[in-house]
Amino acid sequence: MRIKRYKKIQRAIGFFEKNFSFRKPFQVMIDGTFAQAALQTKVNIRDQLPKYLDGDVKLLTTPCVVTETEKIGQEVYGALQILKQYPIHKCSHEESRRASACIMSMVKPNNPNRYVVATQDLLLRERLRKIPGVALLYLHGNAPTIEKPSEKTLQYANEKNLEKVEVLDYQKEILSQLKKDAFGESEEGRSRAKKRKRKGGPNPLSCKKSKKKKTEVLSSNRKTVTRTLLKPKRKRVKVKIPKHVKQEIEKSTKA
Repeated sequence: MRIKRYKKIQRAIGFFEKNFSFRKPFQVMIDGTFAQAALQTKVNIRDQLPKYLDGDVKLLTTPCVVTETEKIGQEVYGALQILKQYPIHKCSHEESRRASACIMSMVKPNNPNRYVVATQDLLLRERLRKIPGVALLYLHGNAPTIEKPSEKTLQYANEKNLEKVEVLDYQKEILSQLKKDAFGESEEGRSRAKKRKRKGGPNPLSCKKSKKKKTEVLSSNRKTVTRTLLKPKRKRVKVKIPKHVKQEIEKSTKA
């Protein structure tokens, strides 16, 4: 068996084991169409199905399936002999019904007996897909093949899982009572009893003097400094007095 095919089988079987409590040995209900197809393709049902499903298998059929196969006659004589080898589960029908109707009654409403239905009847498989929890098996050539879970089965499993997770009303009441016992008050009471903020003084950060004036002063000082730096210094011009003029001035001062 290829790895990809093996993983597909294990996924399908694991889904039914987890969500619908399928257990080994798996109960495989066989009808006349499956037995006839196995005879034609030379598939040994008793040997092949345990290998395919990777576990012990309990093969069974119903009185209505055997009766319908007998009525068809010599064409399906080999299939009839195969069906008679397996245990017969009583279907509680006083008068024999069609095999498809009998199998439908056995799996309703949610496949309580966890049957894996093995059939080649396309119409029956279509009807069984509408019942949650039914695993379907058929022969593809000479290879047993299990169908992936139907949409109805997936929907039912999701709803069931949500119910497990969802908290019920009585559970909510118990949780609220436990909170009261542990903390003394409900969350609403605690939120109402919150401490009011006291009126305090102004924010000390808001009382600080703004730094704008200082920056303005600093900027003005910088401007003055830059201006003074930029102004050129005036040079004093020294006037040279001639010697004879100096002498005359000195004489006049002495006199």
